[in-house]
Amino acid sequence: MCYTKFMFFLKKLFSSLILPPGVIVVFFLILFFLEKKRKLTKGILLFLAIFLYLISIEPAKDFLFYFIEKKYPVIESTKADAIVILGGGMRNENTFAEDTLNRVLNGYLLYKRTKLPIIVSGGVSEGGIIEAKLMAKALLEMGVDENKLIIEDKSRDTTQNATYVSQICKEKGLRKVFLVTSAYHMERALIMFKKAGMQVTAYPTDFKRTDKYTVYSFLPHHQTFALSVKALREYIALIALRFSLI
Repeated sequence: MCYTKFMFFLKKLFSSLILPPGVIVVFFLILFFLEKKRKLTKGILLFLAIFLYLISIEPAKDFLFYFIEKKYPVIESTKADAIVILGGGMRNENTFAEDTLNRVLNGYLLYKRTKLPIIVSGGVSEGGIIEAKLMAKALLEMGVDENKLIIEDKSRDTTQNATYVSQICKEKGLRKVFLVTSAYHMERALIMFKKAGMQVTAYPTDFKRTDKYTVYSFLPHHQTFALSVKALREYIALIALRFSLI
């Protein structure tokens, strides 16, 4: 049994070191040890190796997401007039990106409890796919009443989500909404929707933290790297928003 576990670990270790980002970490370390003269170059190479390794492992990824996810725990119940579900990307016309899938699913579960109308918000994504229409199609197939669905398909970012949804709510007399989006995206989305003059209750989903680790959590992995980049991008967007750059 111990031998089997050890061999499995070696297989995982080997695969993590021959594929990005692990192989790039190894490459930087090799260059670091080969560089004999230039201290600045050695320092940069070591920094890049450490930084790339850290953002490719679960504990560091969870650390990045902790500060942007912890503010908005899932609420049990409160009053609202509608549910707003923000799009989070499409892989193709038949497949939601992970963020969108989680948002649609949890928005649907909220609808099942409340029977509130749903506004799906998301315009043309990469590849010319209109997110909101596909989100609405999925919700209809889940059993949502067609008369309870409102499609906002013009927006291309969070600012436009807020602007166009706000216009719809004013036209239909909807004053307060549940906002369903990924937990890491919630802070920025709330700022935008409140700027648009809306009363919003956060309903976060799609939490990215793992918070339970094994030895494999410390091996670099491309999916973990991609999530860390998503968190870093969100921090940059929040900083830009604070300084009124977006």
